[in-house]
Amino acid sequence: MTFKQADALGAHVRKGEKGSLVVYADTIHKTEADKDSGEEVEKDIPFMKAYTVFNADQIEDLPAHYPPALPESPAVLVADRDAALDRFFRNTGATIRETGDKASYSVALDVVKMPPFPAFRDAESFYATLAHEMTHWTRHPSRLDRDFGRKKWGDEGYAKEELVAELGAAFLCADLDITPEIREDHAAYITSWLKALKDDKRFIFSTAAHAQRAVDHLHSYQQQEEAKLVAA
Repeated sequence: MTFKQADALGAHVRKGEKGSLVVYADTIHKTEADKDSGEEVEKDIPFMKAYTVFNADQIEDLPAHYPPALPESPAVLVADRDAALDRFFRNTGATIRETGDKASYSVALDVVKMPPFPAFRDAESFYATLAHEMTHWTRHPSRLDRDFGRKKWGDEGYAKEELVAELGAAFLCADLDITPEIREDHAAYITSWLKALKDDKRFIFSTAAHAQRAVDHLHSYQQQEEAKLVAA
């Protein structure tokens, strides 16, 4: 609720709390005279209005019927790891380090970094995120040597590689029966993706082809490991 809504209930926002911006969108129906004919016409005028709102657990002295804050979900346990999925990614031979608080892939170091498994809300979120980073891993010059001319964070080449990783992760998640993870940084790439799609009508098809090659490359390591087991 807004500060004013809390105040109207005799409550108040706790000191130091920060609100979140929300935008309300609607349409006003208005009747006015047409400039040319003078006749009255109905017009729909869209509008947006921004508000700063606070969660109930940021507000004190709310009426009793407001529910208390929900307890935090327990962290995912190490025991929740999926042995088959761990084996799939381990078979690639990639260097995967679970450290820090961000998932990333470094071409220079040829290292995939993932936050520790217990940092994720569930096991599928971990493996879906890993699928995204492992798709990036296939771009290394020693593998598929994929390069869209990226120069800096956020440019068109960067966005193209991110779209390959998104599609590749989606394809791989479908293969491995993982629910894809929605990432917070998706929105940051949308403008660049739309520009690329507008400039090149075949872009989505070529990008999907790159993504499929990446997934096929990751699957190829599984075949190699199976062949080794048979030979042994």
